[in-house]
Amino acid sequence: MIPGTSRSGATIIGGLLFGLSRKTATEFSFFLAMPTMVGAAVYSGYKYRHLFVASDFPVFALGFVTAFIFAMIAVKGLLKFIASHSYAVFAWYRIAFGLLILATWLFGWIDWTSVKP
Repeated sequence: MIPGTSRSGATIIGGLLFGLSRKTATEFSFFLAMPTMVGAAVYSGYKYRHLFVASDFPVFALGFVTAFIFAMIAVKGLLKFIASHSYAVFAWYRIAFGLLILATWLFGWIDWTSVKP
């Protein structure tokens, strides 16, 4: 893992290099993310299990269902966009945001030495 490298970007580029379409490479990236996200959620749940109270279950259930629905809407929208557009918008966004972060460091706008990972 290289810090600052996008996992989804790396898997999409890998898929494109192996001849997948943009849509298929993007779908592959999402499918590859699912076990990672489930594993992270299970680990966090186990790590903080002492904080859970049974009366919180309805809130967690509602949050899970809501997040799932809106994630599906977002993924469908992205796949529809990717089917007819290139990744150039995302590439330029990453470049611009990276330059902004470098500028905050260069001009001392943010003290990055005090930021904890």
